Amino acid sequence: MDTEDKIKEIRLDKAKKLKDLGVVLYPSHSDRNADIFVIKKNFLKWSLLKKRIIVAGRIMSQRGQGGIMFLNVKDDFDNIQIVFKKKDCEEFSYAKNVFDIGDFIEATGYLFKTQTGEKSLLVKKWKMLAKSLKPLPSEWYGFKDEEGRFRKRYLDILMNSEVKEIFVRKSKFWQSIRNFLLERDFLEVETPVLESVPGGADAKPFKTHHNALDMEVFLRISPELWLKRLMVAGFPKVFEIGRIFRNEGMDAEHLQDYTQMEFYWPYADYNDGMKLVEEMYKKVAKEVYGTYKFKIKEFNIDLGKKWETYDFVETIKEKTGIDILEANEKSIEKKLHELKIDYDKKGFNLTRAIDNLWKYCRKDIAGPGFLINVPVTMEPLAKRKSDNPELVERFQVILAGSEMGKGFSELNDPEDQMERFKEQAKLREQGDEEAQRTDNDFVEALEYGMPPTCGFGISERLFAFLEDKSVRETTLFPLMRKKEE
Repeated sequence: MDTEDKIKEIRLDKAKKLKDLGVVLYPSHSDRNADIFVIKKNFLKWSLLKKRIIVAGRIMSQRGQGGIMFLNVKDDFDNIQIVFKKKDCEEFSYAKNVFDIGDFIEATGYLFKTQTGEKSLLVKKWKMLAKSLKPLPSEWYGFKDEEGRFRKRYLDILMNSEVKEIFVRKSKFWQSIRNFLLERDFLEVETPVLESVPGGADAKPFKTHHNALDMEVFLRISPELWLKRLMVAGFPKVFEIGRIFRNEGMDAEHLQDYTQMEFYWPYADYNDGMKLVEEMYKKVAKEVYGTYKFKIKEFNIDLGKKWETYDFVETIKEKTGIDILEANEKSIEKKLHELKIDYDKKGFNLTRAIDNLWKYCRKDIAGPGFLINVPVTMEPLAKRKSDNPELVERFQVILAGSEMGKGFSELNDPEDQMERFKEQAKLREQGDEEAQRTDNDFVEALEYGMPPTCGFGISERLFAFLEDKSVRETTLFPLMRKKEE
């Protein structure tokens, strides 16, 4: 029997003894009348008034001997010492033998300070709220690796307040974005997660079977084409914050299911979008972190300074000597080999060649700034530039050597859109699984007319970058490979 099993056996024995005494181990209600944070804030006043306090929380430490016992109890965000004295608590005699670190208890008593000045609660009576049958990591062996932390994320959060604070900030991050858009009269909407034709991005989808309709469906890779249908429908500015699913590789910056925000703004173009996005990023940074300055990887970033503009074609030419508007697939592939850039040879084509070259070029661009002037082959859903139809009106936020959001003047010409879809279909036939599918229903919607529109999307990767952590570290429960039984 290993250590954990032995500890569990001892705790089960304690639980049986409590049950034999008529103690309810898992009651449905607690009479807690104040959070520990509030108790500490009002400690002086409530101790003078002899206010009756009912604390509830988890036992995190236990010590004492003879007729006195000290427990450290933690609730949602704070902790307090509670003190059992034999002369003050009728249930002291058996209480000291049944508590374990990890138990949830309720304690009723009065506030006082110990001789060392520690704010404490003198217990008059107590109640078990939930008996812990397994030891917490710190008292057993602790987390030895990242996989253990992710598999038992609830314990990782419990034992590490810094991890918990990450997710408090993440909630504020999304709420700040939501409030920013609502304050500017954007309407929040919801669009389908299950689709018959996945679209709106270059990505490989997850697929499943819809039993009721007896048809194959896909988990969405973007809400874009649905949200643009709302522009056709005459909606005002709209946005959606929701889950996205992409069946592709995992690394420090990418997950397969994650939260993303997309907004669509009628009668606006990509220049309007860049102004709004810069304002939004600055507001979120200030509200969530109280600063514009961040250390991200090896970069020192100041979101408060004037944002730069980077030309896609010129940047690649400057860093590699390749003019992507003139080069062909073979010449770019040769350059990839020269630069020792690894790339996926499956479905390799001119678009993927340029993309791999750009990923090499972006890695030392600190930002903040906007990447513009991307070739039309790279973006099948963006409007062509009027002064150069080889390029599109697309912008991407560049931050710490990576892209942190993408937007463009949306393509609203149905004939041009259908031709772009046809080009994507050819790429799929040649093995490019991330090339976009033809959505005839969307093209038909465009035929009814869609106003000039700016769209933009950003995923939770931005939050991970601001935290300077991998995206898995900033995900509550990242997907893990199934453990072998």
